Amino acid sequence: MRRKMNKEEQLEKTVLMPDLTEQIKEKQKNTIAKKLFIVVAFFFLCLGSGLLFLYYGPFPFFRDFWITSAMTTMSHQYLATWFYNEDEINRVLANNHIVEVDDTTNPELIDIKKQEANTNIYKNEYERQILEHDEDDLFKLIEISGTGYQGYLVAIYDPSKIKIATTNYLGVRGEAITTVAKRENARVAINAGGFYDPDWNSNGALPHGTVIKDGVIVSDYVDANMGGGFIGFTNDDKLVLGKMTAEEALAMGIRDAVEFGPFLIVNGVSSFVKGNGGWGIAPRTAIGQREDGIVLFVVINGRLATSLGADMGDLTEIMENYGAINAANLDGGSSSELVIDNEIINQPVAAGDHGLRDMPTFWIVTD
Repeated sequence: MRRKMNKEEQLEKTVLMPDLTEQIKEKQKNTIAKKLFIVVAFFFLCLGSGLLFLYYGPFPFFRDFWITSAMTTMSHQYLATWFYNEDEINRVLANNHIVEVDDTTNPELIDIKKQEANTNIYKNEYERQILEHDEDDLFKLIEISGTGYQGYLVAIYDPSKIKIATTNYLGVRGEAITTVAKRENARVAINAGGFYDPDWNSNGALPHGTVIKDGVIVSDYVDANMGGGFIGFTNDDKLVLGKMTAEEALAMGIRDAVEFGPFLIVNGVSSFVKGNGGWGIAPRTAIGQREDGIVLFVVINGRLATSLGADMGDLTEIMENYGAINAANLDGGSSSELVIDNEIINQPVAAGDHGLRDMPTFWIVTD
């Protein structure tokens, strides 16, 4: 039988019980803290090991993506040089580059003509998507996708409706694409050329290179680091790509243009793209024109779980599939934006209002 505790024993237990309870609680807290520390340490160990594997492992995709994406910027190349030596960077760049077609657009190869609506004979599915439309359509929006990317292609059936629009404050600050599109009564708007952006946080005031609007040079900011050439429409609405001076562009009859690149297709010949083309994988914007005059705007989403982005090879393939005879890359990354009837269609990844950047130049389509 259990012996009953006397009063002294009961009093001793009453006094000792709170101390024992506190000790147990403290021990439990220490055990939880130790377990939490082990979990967090294990997480960071796995994270560090994973990053090391990505940066230095046997699979080149991430390494090529990281180096080429960083080295195409002017002020964030340290993102590559922190992790890789000069020899490794040069090796990756040598395996990922684009060799542009050394030629200037021959406008005589483009025959602008009214399209026969709803024809039943198409060369392929891409041709059907472009040509199957109502006779009075100004444009058609087509969703596109490929390995690792998703985006949009806009087919514009009347190239005479396409022109350059700029911020009202060139040299001072840029404007959001929605602001410019609304002011210009644009049915369609995309970003155009690049701009001076030393820290990825500029106000979009200074376009790279020459900007021609309505046959007049409206900006001519020289940047030694800028590549590319003229991307513009002539007075007879033909898209011309060429490495030339501003004077030569005007003499050629170019009415609206920016300078950017690289060129993807010139006179039906595609540029040579090795690896990812040296520009990494990112949101992209491109412009092209078919032999029949139909203009193609391409905007690719990027830096998203559902769409990592596109490289130069992807852009070239898209333009080839949809029949472009001339095509060029436009500014991309955080600048890639598409607006139709005042609605943002793609998923821009910049900061600011609705993820939009203030920019200086835009291609727009008006009624």
